[in-house]
Amino acid sequence: MSLTNTNVSYGSVTKTFHWLTALLIFTALPLGWFANNLAHAIYDPTIPTTEADLAQAARLFSLHKTVGITVFFVALARILWSLTQTKPGLLNADNKPEAFAAETVHWLLYGSLVLVPLSGWIDHAATEGFAPILWPFGQNLPLVPKSEHLAEVMATLHWLFMLVLVAALTLHIAGALKHHVIDKDSTLRRMLPGASAAPVPPEQNHSMVPAAAAGLVWVGVLSAGLLTGIFSDKPDAEAETAELAAVQSDWQVEEGTLAITITQLGNPVIGQFSDWTAAITFDDPVEPGPAGSVEVTVSIGSLSLGTVTDQAMGADFFDKAQFPTAQFDAEIYKTETGYEARGPLTIRDQTLDVVLPFSLDIQGETAKMSGTMDLNRLDFGVGQSMPKEDSLAFAVNVSVELTATPNAQ
Repeated sequence: MSLTNTNVSYGSVTKTFHWLTALLIFTALPLGWFANNLAHAIYDPTIPTTEADLAQAARLFSLHKTVGITVFFVALARILWSLTQTKPGLLNADNKPEAFAAETVHWLLYGSLVLVPLSGWIDHAATEGFAPILWPFGQNLPLVPKSEHLAEVMATLHWLFMLVLVAALTLHIAGALKHHVIDKDSTLRRMLPGASAAPVPPEQNHSMVPAAAAGLVWVGVLSAGLLTGIFSDKPDAEAETAELAAVQSDWQVEEGTLAITITQLGNPVIGQFSDWTAAITFDDPVEPGPAGSVEVTVSIGSLSLGTVTDQAMGADFFDKAQFPTAQFDAEIYKTETGYEARGPLTIRDQTLDVVLPFSLDIQGETAKMSGTMDLNRLDFGVGQSMPKEDSLAFAVNVSVELTATPNAQ
């Protein structure tokens, strides 16, 4: 059997690409379906989940993503190979409507094999979360920022493109079976492994009209998505959280970030609180000793934690419904090596004395501070359904950076 195509038959390379792609698709689709069913419990804060549930969902998602990326590269290789090959003629070319439909479906399949995994890959790269791609090349993509909005749009596109893929795949299989069972021609047999006798196809001219028709299908699908509001912003925890009121402070925070880093299934997931206030008094002493105080209030619902934001808001974790804020009331001390904020930290209904070491750089009227500390989530009753570190590590790193200027007296 020849490696390359002829006008009559497909070569062994094309056949290998075809059946390898089929195997990968029929692996990726059920993996994604089962993973999504498990993930429903993870994303829904009202449904309790166990470490085993989380671990299983993560494994399935990782496999789904890894197979999907493989589909993407195999599809690109297949398309590049097809550009160098003769395209065997359609055996039903005399049936114009059927031939047009067959070629349109082929264009839809080619587009789907690129767009479905690519949109999923961008969604993965744009968000913080669990279930890494199982390869050594990292989880990010060049020019793709961490953005919940971008991730949500890509996730929606991934779903729409997947529907087109499933529809096109169904039509493709139905067409192949129709040729084999009803027409009893060689359309299916000439794609099977090994050599096969196939008649010479009738004279035909391939045009770009089916490709344009496939393009119109994509436009129609995206338009339907827009009309049904599928791309509109969905209510999230931040939208449902009232903003904290401004506080009186000797120092005005001009800009700053309050972030946490958790470790889920061995992978760091970084989240940020978008709404928090700090009432600061500070007078830098010459010698080590008391230097002021700080009262920090954090809106729990303003936390963005990638794919597990909703889970973090649930009753077993931060329980935003009952405990909408966290509080840190601390005294500031100058030490021999820097500064520390010492005082009680309240998360949920648990209060624990903590120490936040930080550096401070004052240039004129501008002060810049940066600090970090590690907490144990179990000390605050967070994630008690996960008493081991198999899925979620105990340690949570808290980091804060801010720039402040003194308020006019």
